[in-house]
Amino acid sequence: MNTPPFLKKGDKIAVICPASYIKADLTPAYQILEKWGLEPAVYPSVTAQLNQFAGHDELRARDFQDALDNPEIKAIIAGRGGYGCVRIIDKINFNKFKKSPKWIIGFSDVTAIHSHIQRKFGIPTIHGQMVKSFLDASDESLETLKKALFGKNVDLKFENIDYPNRIGTAKGILTGGNLAILHSVLASESDVKYDGKILFIEDVGESHYNIDRMLWTLKRAKKLSKIAGLIVGGFTELKDSDPAFGQRFEDIIMDKVKEFDYPVAFGCPAGHIDDNRALIFGKEIELHITKSKSTIKYI
Repeated sequence: MNTPPFLKKGDKIAVICPASYIKADLTPAYQILEKWGLEPAVYPSVTAQLNQFAGHDELRARDFQDALDNPEIKAIIAGRGGYGCVRIIDKINFNKFKKSPKWIIGFSDVTAIHSHIQRKFGIPTIHGQMVKSFLDASDESLETLKKALFGKNVDLKFENIDYPNRIGTAKGILTGGNLAILHSVLASESDVKYDGKILFIEDVGESHYNIDRMLWTLKRAKKLSKIAGLIVGGFTELKDSDPAFGQRFEDIIMDKVKEFDYPVAFGCPAGHIDDNRALIFGKEIELHITKSKSTIKYI
C-alpha cells in the first residue's frame, strides 16, 4: 500500500474546486489551515463560476492536475462538492501521483475521485470536511481531519441508540462514500471492487424510494453480497413521497442485506453533517460492533 506521507508544519495544501462553485467567504477556513501550520495554495477554480460549476471542466481539471503534479503541494483538499467530479476524472493523468502520492481530502461528490483512486491505485485518501464545510464543522470533525493529515491516531468509537446494529466483527479495507455517487460510477473505471472490503455509505437530500432503488442496483450488481462489513453514516434531509414509502432509511438498508451475515453499524458520525469525522479510505480496519456501539480501528 503506497500511503501518502503525512504532513508537517510549513507544508502547502492545495485548495481546488473540482465540482460546484463557492460563494462563501473562505477566509475563516483558510485561517484554520494556517493555525494547523499549513500554507493554503488557493487555485483559480475556487473563485470561478460557470453556471453551477467552479469554472469550465478544463479549468477544474487543470487545477487538479497541477495540484497533483506540483512537488511543492503536499495535500489537496476540495473547496466543496456539489456536482462535477465525474466530468473531469477521465481528463486527469495520475502517473506522478502514483509515484509520489499525496493526501486528497473531501466527501460528497468527491466520492468519484476517492472511488477512482481506490479502484485504480489503492492509495489511501481521506473522506472528511472540505474547506467550505469548515465554516459549520464541529471541533471534533476538524480535529480528526488534522490528526489524519499529520499521522495521528484516528480510530473512531461511536454509539447509536436509534436503530439496532447487526452485531459482529470484521476486518477489511475501508471504502465507499456518498451512495448516489457510488451508484453513478457503477460499471465504470472508477467502480471499486467491493469484495472483502468494509463499505461506508452516506447520503443527503434523497427520497426514500430513490435510496431503495440505488441499493437494489448495488445489490443486483453483486456489490453487497461479498463485503466484509457495512458502516452507515448520515442520511440527512431525506424526502418522502405521498403516499409515504413506508420504511425508514435504516429499514431500507437492512432489507437489502438481511440474508448476509456481516456486521452492520449505524450512526457513524460521517457524511453531510456538521460532525463529519475523517475516515481513511484504502486503509485496513478492524470493525467491532455491539447492539449500540461501534469501533473502527485502523491496522
